[in-house]
Amino acid sequence: MLKKVTIIIPNYNGLKFMEPCMKALETQSDKNFELLVVDNGSTDGSVEWLKEHNIPSVFLKENTGFSGAVNVGIQKATTPYVILLNNDTEPEPDYVLELVRTMDSSKHIFSASSKMIQLYHKELMDDAGDMYSVLGWAYQRGVGQSSKGYKKPRNVFAACAGAAIYRREVFDEIGGFDEAHFAYLEDIDVGYRAKIHGYDNVYCPDAVVYHVGSGTSGSKYNSFKVKLAARNNIYLNYKNMPLFQLLLNLFPIILGILVKYMFFKKIGFESDYLEGLKEGLKTAHTTKKVKFQTSRFLNYVKIEGELIFGTFLYVWEFLRRKLKIDRSY
Repeated sequence: MLKKVTIIIPNYNGLKFMEPCMKALETQSDKNFELLVVDNGSTDGSVEWLKEHNIPSVFLKENTGFSGAVNVGIQKATTPYVILLNNDTEPEPDYVLELVRTMDSSKHIFSASSKMIQLYHKELMDDAGDMYSVLGWAYQRGVGQSSKGYKKPRNVFAACAGAAIYRREVFDEIGGFDEAHFAYLEDIDVGYRAKIHGYDNVYCPDAVVYHVGSGTSGSKYNSFKVKLAARNNIYLNYKNMPLFQLLLNLFPIILGILVKYMFFKKIGFESDYLEGLKEGLKTAHTTKKVKFQTSRFLNYVKIEGELIFGTFLYVWEFLRRKLKIDRSY
């Protein structure tokens, strides 16, 4: 039987996560998949472990970032679908089955995001699909909420690439993950480009995976993360918004930057945030901007509506966390 999906696991010094992740994949009810680990120049014994266990792998000489690693995997895959799976995850047995079933349901679906639950706090959600707002803020839907909820499938802005499935042939149309991003927001960017081309990104609640979170970078906030995310946020808007949309959203984007600056100043990362913004503004012109086509104008209108909705949803989820409202949708 021809394989339908290739599971691509990017790895950078994640040896401690590899064994539990592989054991979870061995329990999959649907074993009709290929496996490929792309090692990003690890120095912690990962290379030796992968070779010892005869796990299909590509060994890169240096760390090319998440984008570089998964692009190598996608280019080597020959299956209709690819699943990108972080090494610090443990999927439930029907994970692959449910993701493939979702993709089979419509050719208009580019990606499907899984129900990600915090591995060490299984009562809490980690991600129910990624959202984007008119303020220029990307966020994880459902993070910190009860994992008993988020049972309904729905459209999302983009799939979280830590545990998502993609239609491989669409990458030939929209391009792969932007390697200029290196890491962070690259999944929002590729989902954004898919939307411009008229594809959908959806949430599949029946595909459940447990996630450590920050397994490679080691913390929620650090200088590297803050700087890179700030720079990539500039790239994201510049690349995907045509001039009229950038002008339309200029005030809320500036407002979003100011609010984020105040937040990072409060926790001591304001210089890193500013440095990232400066680098983004200085180098944005070097990224590959999506060419505006009038035939896709309605797609841009739909995206603008989603950005506005995403802003209200962010406020609602923020209030839910603060007020501890235990109701998901």
